[in-house]
Amino acid sequence: MTGPTHTSPIPHAPDAKSQRPQRRRLFSYYSKREIARVNRLLRREFFGGLIIMVAALIGFVAANSPIADWFLELRNFEFGPEALGLHMSVGHWASDGLLAIFFFMVGLELKREFVEGDLRSPRTAIVPVAAAVGGVLFPAGIYLAVNAGTTTMHGWAIPTATDIAFAVAVLGLIAPGINPALRMFLLTLAVVDDFIAIAIIAVFYTDGVNLMPLLIAVLPALVFAALVRWRGEWFAQSKWGAWLILLPLGIITWALFYNSGIHATIAGVVLAFLVPVRGKNGGEVAETLNSRFQPLSAYIAVPVFALFAAGVPLGGASRFPFDTVAIGILLGLVIGKPLGITLTTWLLTRFTRATLGANVRWSEIIGVGALAGVGFTVAMLVSELSFTDPSDVDTARLSVMVASLLAVVVAAAILMPGARRRRKGLETAQHARDTE
Repeated sequence: MTGPTHTSPIPHAPDAKSQRPQRRRLFSYYSKREIARVNRLLRREFFGGLIIMVAALIGFVAANSPIADWFLELRNFEFGPEALGLHMSVGHWASDGLLAIFFFMVGLELKREFVEGDLRSPRTAIVPVAAAVGGVLFPAGIYLAVNAGTTTMHGWAIPTATDIAFAVAVLGLIAPGINPALRMFLLTLAVVDDFIAIAIIAVFYTDGVNLMPLLIAVLPALVFAALVRWRGEWFAQSKWGAWLILLPLGIITWALFYNSGIHATIAGVVLAFLVPVRGKNGGEVAETLNSRFQPLSAYIAVPVFALFAAGVPLGGASRFPFDTVAIGILLGLVIGKPLGITLTTWLLTRFTRATLGANVRWSEIIGVGALAGVGFTVAMLVSELSFTDPSDVDTARLSVMVASLLAVVVAAAILMPGARRRRKGLETAQHARDTE
C-alpha cells in the first residue's frame, strides 16, 4: 500500500489578488458607542449653532440700523476693577472673558478625544489630523501669498479656523442624513483644527509674558487640579459643586493669565486639560462637566461674543471687499479649506494602503471640507488679535462673515443632492422590506 502523494502547492503570481496587501478603508473604524456619543454632542452643538447664528445676525443688523451709535457705545463701554488690571470694554470682556468658557469646552472635548476617542489610536486619528493640518496650511498659504510684502501678513491665521458649532448646525440643516462617519470626521477635524488654533494663539499672538502673574496662576490651577482629580465624580454628580468651587478657581486662574500677557482664553484650555476623563471609580468626569457647562458656553458666552463681533457697520472703516485682507480671507476659507482637506485625504489614499469607506463619496468629502470653511468664532477672535488698525479689524470681521456664508452655500450645493439621494434610497429600501 502506497502512502498519499504529496503535491507542491501551486505558487500564486506576485500580482494575484490574494497576494496584494490588504487596503484599509477610511471612515470605517468608528464604534456604535462612539457614534452614539458623537450624535448626542452634535445635537447639543446644533442648537448652540443656531443661537450663535441668530446672535450674529442681530449684531450685524444693529450695527447697520438707527441704533448703531447706541450699539457701538455699548460695545465700547468699559467697566471692571482697574486695580486688578481688568478694566475692559464690553467687547473685550466678550472676547477675552466669555470665550475662555468656550475654549474650556473645546479643551474638555480634546482631552477626551486624546484619551478615549478617535485621536487615541493612530488608525482613526491619521485622517482627521492630516486633513486638519492640510486645512490650516492651505488657507494660511493663500492668505500669505495675497498679502505678501504688506503689513497685514500678520493675519495669516484668520482663515485657518473652523467653528464647530456653526459647522455642525449647518450640517444638521443641509444634510441631516449624511453618513455618520462623515459627521464624526467633521467633528474630529474641527476639534483638531481648534487645537491648532489654540497653539497658534499661544505662540504667535503673545507679545510678551509677565512671569509674576503667570507663576501665581499656578496655585489656583493646582488647587483646581487636585480637587477635580480627588473628587472628580462628586463634582460630576453634584448640581452646584462645580459652579460654587471649580468655577471661581477658574475665574481666578483666567484673571492671572490675562495679566500675564498670555491670551486669557488659553487658561480655559489649561484648566480643561487638568480634568480627568474618568474618576477613581471609572465614572465620567470630563464629559459630564462638559454637559454641565455647555449651556453657559453655547447659550451665553459664544452668542454674546458673536453679537458684538458681528457688529460691523458697512459704511464704516471696512475696506471690504477689494482689500488684500478681505481677498486673502475669502480665498482661504472658501477655497483653501476644502482644497487642503480634500487633497490631504486624497494623498492618504494615493500613497498609503487606505481607501474610502464603501458608502463615502469624494463629493461628500469635498462638501465637508467646504463646510470647514465656516470659521466664525475663532476666526473673529484671531481677527482682533491680528491687527491694531480698526479698519483692518472691521475688514477682517466682515470678510470672515461673508466667507462663512459662501462656504455654507458651496457645502449645501455639494451635500444636499447626495443627502436627498441617500434619503430616497433608505425610503425605497424600507418600502421594499415592508412589502415583503
